[in-house]
Amino acid sequence: MLISGYDAVLADLDGVVYAGPQAIDGAVEALNTLAEIEVSLAFVTNNAGRSPMSVAVHLRQLGVNTTAEQVFGSADAGAEMLARELNPEAKVLVVGSPYLRECVSIRGMEVVESHTDEPDAVIQGFDPDVSWRHLSEASFAIARGARWVATNTDLTIPRAEGIAPGNGSLVACVHRATGVNPLVAGKPEPYLFRRAAERTDSRRPLVVGDRLDTDILGANRAGFSSALVLTGVDSPREALGAPAEERPKYLIRSLSELYQPYPTIQVLGHGVQVGEAVARVQDDRVLVTGNDSDLDSWRAACNAWWLAHPHSDEANDPTVEFTSQSLSTLRAGAR
Repeated sequence: MLISGYDAVLADLDGVVYAGPQAIDGAVEALNTLAEIEVSLAFVTNNAGRSPMSVAVHLRQLGVNTTAEQVFGSADAGAEMLARELNPEAKVLVVGSPYLRECVSIRGMEVVESHTDEPDAVIQGFDPDVSWRHLSEASFAIARGARWVATNTDLTIPRAEGIAPGNGSLVACVHRATGVNPLVAGKPEPYLFRRAAERTDSRRPLVVGDRLDTDILGANRAGFSSALVLTGVDSPREALGAPAEERPKYLIRSLSELYQPYPTIQVLGHGVQVGEAVARVQDDRVLVTGNDSDLDSWRAACNAWWLAHPHSDEANDPTVEFTSQSLSTLRAGAR
C-alpha cells in the first residue's frame, strides 16, 4: 500500500480532513487507521485563526483521535518569527484572529491597535472579521517602516459552500498598497513541516495536502515526499502544468487511497504507462489513452509531461487530448 515505507503522515486540514465544519468522506477512518499500522500523525495547517486546542477539539468532534500536540499552525510560527527578530516588549500591530494576538502577547510583545501607536512590526493572519480598516492600518504602519510577517499566503480556502478568498488575497491587498513583500511563516516555507516531523520523531514522513503552492511546494522544500489529494483546491489538471518544485510524488482521490497500492509508473518506448493508460508528449500536447475521468490517465499525463519538462520554473498549460487508441496499437507504432 502507498503508506508503506513512511513513518508519519503530515496532513493539511482544510480540503483534506474537512471542508468547513464537516469531515470529508472517508477521511476520519483513514486517519485513525494510521495508529493501527504504527504510523504517526500530525496536522500542518496555515490556518492562523484557531489554536491547536481548538483545532484538536474540532477534529475529535469529527471522530479523529488526536491531541493539540499534534497540530502545528502558522500563527505560532509567525509569532516565533517575530520574537526572534524583535526586541522584548516590541510593539506589534496584529491583523487577524484573537488567537494570533494571544500568540504575540504570550511571547512578551505588546499588541497595539493602530499605526499611530508606532508599531515595530505587523503580523497578518486570516480572520473572517478582517476589514478594510484593518488592512489600511497595516498598510500605513508598513509604509512607515514596520516589519511585516504574514502567517501564510494561501490565496483561497475551501469551504463547504465552495472556494473563498484566503489570507494570501488579503496580503496581496496590503502588498499592492505598500509595494512591500512580507516574510512568510507558514507553508510553503519548510519550517512547519520540519517542526512537525521532529516532534513526531519521523525520519520519512509523507505530506498530504490539497494545494500545490503551499502543501506540495512546502513538502518539496523540506525534502519530504508528497501526495496531492483531490478533495480540496487543486486538480490533476493544475498538477500537470505545475512548476517542477510544486509537483507531487503521488496523486490520490482521497485519504483512503493511502491504504491501496499505488500504480507502477513505467517509462516505455511508446510513452509513460500507468495502469492501462499511456501518455506521450508531442510538442505542447499530451496525448493520453483513456478518458479524463480515469485518474491513471492523469497520472500518466503528468509523469509524461514532467519527464519532458523536468526543470520548468513556471506553470504551463499544455493541451491534453484523450484518445481511444489501444495499448496494442501504441506498442505496434513504437516498433
